[in-house]
Amino acid sequence: MATSTSDPAIPPRTSRFPDAGELHIRTLGEAAVRSPVPRHREPFVDDAERVLLCQTTSELESLRARGVALPSFERAGARKQIFFEPKQLTAGIVTCGGLCPGLNNVVRAIVLSLTYAYGVERILGFRFGYEGLARDGRHEPVALTPAEVDTQHEQGGTCLGSSRGPQDVGGMVDTLDRLGVGILFVLGGDGGLRGATAIHDEITRRRLPIAVVGVPKTIDNDLLWTWRSFGFSTAVDAARSIIRAAHVEARAAWNGVGLVKLMGRHSGFIAAHATLANNDVNFCLVPEVPLVLEGENGFLQDLERRLALKHHAVVVVAEGVGQDLASHGKSEQRDKSGNVKLNDIGVFLRDEITRYFAAKKDEVVIRYIDPSYVIRSLPANPMDAQYCLTLGQHAVHAGMSGRTNLVVSSWNEHFVHVPIPLAIAGRRCIDPYGEEWQRVLESTGQRSPAHAA
Repeated sequence: MATSTSDPAIPPRTSRFPDAGELHIRTLGEAAVRSPVPRHREPFVDDAERVLLCQTTSELESLRARGVALPSFERAGARKQIFFEPKQLTAGIVTCGGLCPGLNNVVRAIVLSLTYAYGVERILGFRFGYEGLARDGRHEPVALTPAEVDTQHEQGGTCLGSSRGPQDVGGMVDTLDRLGVGILFVLGGDGGLRGATAIHDEITRRRLPIAVVGVPKTIDNDLLWTWRSFGFSTAVDAARSIIRAAHVEARAAWNGVGLVKLMGRHSGFIAAHATLANNDVNFCLVPEVPLVLEGENGFLQDLERRLALKHHAVVVVAEGVGQDLASHGKSEQRDKSGNVKLNDIGVFLRDEITRYFAAKKDEVVIRYIDPSYVIRSLPANPMDAQYCLTLGQHAVHAGMSGRTNLVVSSWNEHFVHVPIPLAIAGRRCIDPYGEEWQRVLESTGQRSPAHAA
């Protein structure tokens, strides 16, 4: 019998605004080249223009009371003066980590913006993630042109291929230097961006004029200081349809349970937002809220009460939930990127529900759906497609101006530059005490351990 051995209490939330030094964006040097980008009604962005991190008056008042300068991000956008001579520039693009809807959209946006807005003539696509930058030259880069990426945005996956795991940083910088790359665009999540900042550090040590610009790629939407990462909207959209199918299956059987496992290693944003987009979910389980199976406030007893009342239920669980329970005492294993290999919480819950009701001699019909790889390989939906285009354009503007070691982000309804070390300093998670999670609880009617204890 599986029971939780962890403290069911939700850990208190903590927050800290970064200081001015952490928000500083590095540049390669003076931007002495006049930009060829045509500006019509919208002027160029002034380097001094900033976007406040604060979102509420209470946050502002708290900072003022402590005499702290208001933290702000540098605003993204085209600059009047740029660092690189476009005709002499070679740019490189690499896609890292797991697949995500919108990768091809961002690649295409970068290629089109470099070509048509700036007149850059040489763009290289590095194949299969950081393996394509390795010194051994196993994967030769491909030339990227507007014709080459013409219809790529209609496809899922990545036209460049991807991979996990680290490569020798010195060898990767050797490749960039040998090919004369001036800007490297890295489309990656936590691991890919850690690699990007390691590349930047080696470039800085060698005093090479190479900019490293990141685009936040994490389907889980868990990157710090980014309101939304691309692919997230498509994932929620697709998950909503799958939850609808699980609800149909559950209602078609006596004591039917539709169990859906969604992506979300450490953060349950996909599960939570898919739940909010589909009011048929009765239990939404996320990594930020510890899973308690047994006891008066346990999930299994709550599921039993739900089935006794309605004779059907829909359960949505993020993949990172209940790893202490699903491990079965197995030793921890890691993938090539150093991530802990997750135990299958969906199969575990399916078996635990079956065991629990069999012990009570109650009939239950479980329909288990795991659409993870289906969702992440989809082409971007319209909202993500627009978002990817803008991220790609702003990434090009940042790189051409000589800015480096940054990720292009959206914050407070603006696009901004976030230093990569700040973006990967932690992980963005659902606040179990916040409004977002409260909306989930009101939608499902489930109890939270913090409130049930």
